[in-house]
Amino acid sequence: MRILILGGSQFLGRAVAAHACVAGHDVTCAARGLAGPIAAGARFIRVDRDVADGLAPLAGETFDAAVDVSRHPGQVRRAVAALKRPGVHWTFVSTISVYADNRIPGQRADTAPLREPAAEDLEHSTDAIYGAAKVACEQAVGDDAFICRAGLIAGPEDPTGRFAYWAARLARGGEVLAPGSPDDAVQSIDVRDLAQWIVHAAEVGLTGIYDGIGPVRTRGEFLAECASALDASCTFTWVDRAFLEAHDVRRWAGPRSLPLWLPLPDFAGFLTRDTSPARAAGLTARPIGMTARDTLHWLRASNGPVVGLSSDEESAVLSAWHARGAAVTGI
Repeated sequence: MRILILGGSQFLGRAVAAHACVAGHDVTCAARGLAGPIAAGARFIRVDRDVADGLAPLAGETFDAAVDVSRHPGQVRRAVAALKRPGVHWTFVSTISVYADNRIPGQRADTAPLREPAAEDLEHSTDAIYGAAKVACEQAVGDDAFICRAGLIAGPEDPTGRFAYWAARLARGGEVLAPGSPDDAVQSIDVRDLAQWIVHAAEVGLTGIYDGIGPVRTRGEFLAECASALDASCTFTWVDRAFLEAHDVRRWAGPRSLPLWLPLPDFAGFLTRDTSPARAAGLTARPIGMTARDTLHWLRASNGPVVGLSSDEESAVLSAWHARGAAVTGI
């Protein structure tokens, strides 16, 4: 197949291109070329999706399938107008952030309510309207495509540093600050598994809307499996939401955060999606320990990004937690 990747120079886009090349497809990556190198074996065409005629370098090219990972509605609208044709399988990588209700566990892609879309003429997304902008992108693509609403994507080359925090932290061993309860639910997907499924969808002509994320596991299982795979000796100290927030430990990602942590019950449904339709359609997920091991290897080889609490910040929060416990028991 002739596959066009709109992007292809970073993380998921590059993983899709790499898998498609290994599978023997003729792969073209169309991007500005600023985020990083494209996958070995792919052809690169420089485009600028932020201008009206930015896709002109693709004029005269023909493709059997296209994959778009953009978060910007203006870019998606222009790509659909210029390139989406009958007979071309179209994949749009969306996000589980499109859903309006994050509290109810076990929701499915085909029935869960969506956020209101961003303004029809919106050009660029921001973090504040990320979900609404992706809804607008989905609407621009239409319902005759494969819409893959990705969850938390983990693995080597992750530019966000979120999952990498846990790989790096667990590898150090010792007492680990763990948020919430070991029974809290988490979900993720290895970037390579998601890429493989996206290529598979193009190969078999899969259409429809799916949540592209792995099975639900408890946070305790998640941390234990990762630590075991890294051969790390860890003890976990579970700290509740109120204490974390009182000590300015932040959610999900960024400085002073515990990545992958979202407060409950506000986000009880965010990482508990029912992904049985995706698994029935071919999505597979490797063991989380394998993802942790490969991520750590990549971090050490490339000095990749890690975000979250520093070791000093973590130690300070743990000391405060233990001091609180000592005060309560009168020790």
